[in-house]
Amino acid sequence: MSRPVLRGLTALAVAAGAAVAVPPAATAAPDGSGLVINEVYLNGGSAGATYLNKFVELHNPTDEDISVNGWSVQYRPYNGTANFTAVVPLGDRHLEPGGTLLVSGNSNAANGAALPTPDVASTTGFSGNANGGTIALVSSETALTGDLAAVRANASLVDLIGYGASNTYEGAPKADGYSVTASVTRAAGVDTDANSTDFTTAAPTPVPCGATCAGPGDAEPEEPEPSETVTIAQIQGTGAASPRVGQTVTTTGVVTALYASGGFNGAYIQTPGTGGTAGPASHGLFVFGSSTAFAQSVDLGDTIDVTGAVSEFNGLTQITAASWKDATTAGTVTPTPVTFPMAEAQRESLEGMLVDATAGTYTITNNYGTNTFGELGLAAGDTVLPQPTNEVRPRTSAYDALVAQNAARMITLDDGKSINFTSGTNRASPGPWLTPTNEVRTGASVTIDDPLVLDWRNSTWKLQPTQPFAAGGESATIAPQSTRETAPKDVGGAVKLASFNVLNYFTTTGEDWVSSNRGTCTWYTDRDGNRITVNTCTNNGPRGAANDVSLARQQAKIVKAINTLDADVLSLEEIEDTGSLGGADRDEALKTLVAALNADAGSQRWAAVLSPSTIPTSGRDVIRTAFIYQRDAVEPVGPSVILDSPAFANARAPLAQEFRPVDGDAGQDFLAIVNHFKSKGSGDGVNADQGDGQGASNRARVGQAEALVDFVNSLEAQSDTDRVFLLGDFNSYAKEDPLAIIEDAGFVNVDQRLTDEETYQFEGMHGSLDHVFASSAAFARVTGADVWTINAPESIGREYSRFNNNVTNLFDASTPFRASDHDPVIVGFDPGAAAEVATTTTAKVPSVVWADEAFDVAVTVGSATGSPRGTATVSLGDEVLGTATVADGSATVTVPAGSLRAGRHVLDVAFAGEGRYADSAGTVAVDVRADSAITATAARGTYGKPTAISVTGAPDAGGLVYATVGGRIVASAIMRGGRATINVPGTALRPGTTAVTVFYGGDRGHDASQTSVAVTIAKAKATVSAKVLNGKVTPRTRAKVRVVVRTPGFVESSGKVRIYRGSKLLGSGNVKGGKVTVTLPRQKSSVRLTARFSGTSLTAPASRAFVLRVR
Repeated sequence: MSRPVLRGLTALAVAAGAAVAVPPAATAAPDGSGLVINEVYLNGGSAGATYLNKFVELHNPTDEDISVNGWSVQYRPYNGTANFTAVVPLGDRHLEPGGTLLVSGNSNAANGAALPTPDVASTTGFSGNANGGTIALVSSETALTGDLAAVRANASLVDLIGYGASNTYEGAPKADGYSVTASVTRAAGVDTDANSTDFTTAAPTPVPCGATCAGPGDAEPEEPEPSETVTIAQIQGTGAASPRVGQTVTTTGVVTALYASGGFNGAYIQTPGTGGTAGPASHGLFVFGSSTAFAQSVDLGDTIDVTGAVSEFNGLTQITAASWKDATTAGTVTPTPVTFPMAEAQRESLEGMLVDATAGTYTITNNYGTNTFGELGLAAGDTVLPQPTNEVRPRTSAYDALVAQNAARMITLDDGKSINFTSGTNRASPGPWLTPTNEVRTGASVTIDDPLVLDWRNSTWKLQPTQPFAAGGESATIAPQSTRETAPKDVGGAVKLASFNVLNYFTTTGEDWVSSNRGTCTWYTDRDGNRITVNTCTNNGPRGAANDVSLARQQAKIVKAINTLDADVLSLEEIEDTGSLGGADRDEALKTLVAALNADAGSQRWAAVLSPSTIPTSGRDVIRTAFIYQRDAVEPVGPSVILDSPAFANARAPLAQEFRPVDGDAGQDFLAIVNHFKSKGSGDGVNADQGDGQGASNRARVGQAEALVDFVNSLEAQSDTDRVFLLGDFNSYAKEDPLAIIEDAGFVNVDQRLTDEETYQFEGMHGSLDHVFASSAAFARVTGADVWTINAPESIGREYSRFNNNVTNLFDASTPFRASDHDPVIVGFDPGAAAEVATTTTAKVPSVVWADEAFDVAVTVGSATGSPRGTATVSLGDEVLGTATVADGSATVTVPAGSLRAGRHVLDVAFAGEGRYADSAGTVAVDVRADSAITATAARGTYGKPTAISVTGAPDAGGLVYATVGGRIVASAIMRGGRATINVPGTALRPGTTAVTVFYGGDRGHDASQTSVAVTIAKAKATVSAKVLNGKVTPRTRAKVRVVVRTPGFVESSGKVRIYRGSKLLGSGNVKGGKVTVTLPRQKSSVRLTARFSGTSLTAPASRAFVLRVR
């Protein structure tokens, strides 16, 4: 790979040099005898602002001129205890009695009228939010430092105002009341050293002094001290501060670096003849001109004598040039060869000297300030600086050693200017280094080819060019190189999981919030005043894009990144919770992103995991955690679950979802949980920053890690998988306490184990806040991991939020680079198949099954663990009767109507398991019943003889059939093969037609049924016989004749028998027991007689002729 080369190297500084304070003739005091801070306006440029810029107005309540030459207005945030972060020199000016002096600050956006021309212009960001800040008027240009007591005790403090929640104030802070239309203003100019009562709020009234306050005025000047001629080394001394602070001295040096423009307002000089080798004290010194006059009157290489007061400007030893002239003897200096890493003491001994750093190898480790102040943080060597707690445990000697090593390796390459290229008119000037085609990513290598000056500015060591870097010249200083990756590395596996923080992706824009009357917003704007992103919105409103145009830019990069990342399961952090903003659908923003992804992909590739029906209130914010997934790769198993735990009251609650590969089985299921722990930026009490490298709210994150582990345990008990992935932005570096808890619970930090890349850049150090943890079972099937470095190494200038912030527009919607500030992590996973689990299969059928109706077989598959899934099949022999899917260990197989004949059958029930569930089988007996309707027919019968009734039923019906008359069973039979003949006894039915009911009792396969049949019975046919009982009949005897009436099947016991001779009735008698004896009258001779039976209801009439012989 080619290495960037820095030629004619220059770099950026943030603040200008300072001058020694000259004690004034009068100073502010409660009795009104000194200058006071009269008014501060803190919300310039915000929506609805009266003025475009913030300002501080000073007032002279005395009757004398007061000089402010060497004085400054200083500012630090509300909670600061170190150096004041902004020092604004007031220059060679004075305030006349009753006069005011106007100092301007930065602008929040492009709203409001222009200030009257300020006397001192600055870009200081005086805070106007509720937290407030601290502003001081100081009689020197050396930054105040320390807590409230230390600041108040500083002899150079002239006046002070703490506002909002400031920890540094007089009496008590002015708590509130300031706004876009109201400034904090002194009540009638009174100063009682009590901010809360001295100040009120009113409409802002900025008044500059203009030309009338130039120069010292009539203030009584201090008698100049005689100067002593000393060497630069004597001025520098061997310690961190000059031993001659406050003294006026004269020294000689060669001009080695000259800053006539760009804000430094001075030059570096070095003792002639020095360099080449380093000594105990530096031979270089910064000469501050207090204006540009000094720097414009000398040239590089000049040897000059300069007289001025010695001071320490924020740790940089300097003199303020009161006079200078060419030295009598010209000299030269030699750059001192240096290599990094370099110890602090060695740097101090080289402060302000021309050095030769060309022998070293350097890597860009910090580009956060490149687009603003034109500076590059470099790390000595071929790697970026690591976040210490990403590599070693906090509170250890190894941690202390790594902190020291980072400090020794770190050096900032500046551009010789204090210009902010994203502020005010500076936006029209191209900044150095960055162009649309020159990446300037962290991790890129750099080679230095030219001498530079070792400078101390803004609390860090810097290498300054010998002249301010010329705009556009950066292309000649860094050779083009690309370290970008167009796609993540191949991580293998059938399923890919990834995590991506999408940096406040809000589809509810700031303008939506305002137009819907839900609140007001302030904005960050581009150089044309167009709104780009939300600064703040009231009522806990949105945090992302200001409007739809800006949202489209943000979304374009996110969509490009996600579709190129191509993960199958993607966890998202910092996406809008639409429900928390008053929307009806919590998932609205998530669905919008999915729609955009699918539109870009040209198919319905993506789907969202929807929120569960119950959303806990704890852990709910305007941003949330979420999952999306690719439809053709995986599918959710069951609903998502959100952890309800008070541990997440100050963070975003974890969201869990079980997934299964499409066309996969339960044995391939895995559980994913997306997280977004509390940030490091704020906390108090036990959550205050402990100074151990873990930032604020570490205790809260520890509690969140503990709650997460408990959440995992409960989900594992409910689900059927021990393969668990924890993804997201944990706001914890790899070796910090919260992640130790997760690892102690058995999880493996996959990105740390399998990659050497990190996801986040902060203060020039690199580490991973974003992680993918895998349970031991899941990690066993991980195939690879990658951090796709599309965001953290990139300059923030390429982000949508910095669109058109400078004349060089770095935004490119067609690439994924700087889609966010966090890099996505992607992991490959092979779901495989889990170990086989034995199963048992049982089945139940209804107690009554009809052959002509479908019926269900209830199949239950049991196992020692989990709920088996697979397929159940019901068969009869080789014939498959039906199948069904087994879910949660059960299935219902429907057997179609007509599949089985009536009768008892033993069915085979087989389970084919999915994944780890083994096959098993069982049987179930079923009694199938069919419709058993019967028919019956009967032949014509004769009384006394059996009558057959023919019964027909289902072809395979069997069992008892019987005939009844009037509820009385008259006969029965056994049906076989669907047929039966009932032989009704001859005397069961009386002659005539009788309705006979035929009943079928049913069998295992047939239901009982009945029918009716009409049976006709004729009267019995009798035979009559006659026999003379007398042995011999004479004319004198009366014959006795026995007449027998015989009937088939029964004995007739009624009826009458009559005996005729011809037509003459001779005698009669009643039949009993089938016979009767009739005595006849005497006959003279033999005669032919006829015995006639009259018949009965059962028997038809009959007769018989016989001869009665008379002898």
